[in-house]
Amino acid sequence: MTLLAPLVVLAAADWDCSGRGLVRQGSGNIVVDGFNATRSFDLSIGDPANLDEAIAVGSVQPTLPHRYGTSCFSSRGPTADGRLKPDVVGPGERILSCRSSSDPKRPPSRNKGKSLEELYEALSGTSMAAPHISGLLAVFLSMRTEFIGYPDRVKRILLEHCTDLQSDRLNQGAGLPDLAKMLLETRGRPSYSGRGLPISEGNG
Repeated sequence: MTLLAPLVVLAAADWDCSGRGLVRQGSGNIVVDGFNATRSFDLSIGDPANLDEAIAVGSVQPTLPHRYGTSCFSSRGPTADGRLKPDVVGPGERILSCRSSSDPKRPPSRNKGKSLEELYEALSGTSMAAPHISGLLAVFLSMRTEFIGYPDRVKRILLEHCTDLQSDRLNQGAGLPDLAKMLLETRGRPSYSGRGLPISEGNG
């Protein structure tokens, strides 16, 4: 049996923007616990998103990320030891998501006849952004199966094929990932053997 190394995608974590709504970066100071705070929240990324192996995902506005930049609640880097985080950003503001139930025993039949508004709600947070990147990577690996089991290579490809949102790197990381570029740039690359070496070099 072959055990494949995992690919870990984590939300960068959120700050509370309550009382001000989703305040855009550059639109004024943010009030946190009654105190005026800087807009950057430097060094706000902690465990476990600060792990080197993990892909830490910050949040941006889904339709106009170039204009609005990083979401006010999205944690910023660097890490406490000075490393660049988050790694990338994804759509994380007012994302339509399933309403959760506090009752795990609630039968599915209770949802019958309910409106869409009762079954779904718009949520914001890096926990909404991270699934976008997880889904993007799932699509990539379904098309480029030779990279399955090589999380370091996949992370490197992800970071090398992002759209720069012209924001501070400590806010946006490498930027917004571009799946089309990832697929185009890896087309025709050699497949890899179980030892991580190109089969074309006689290692298959």
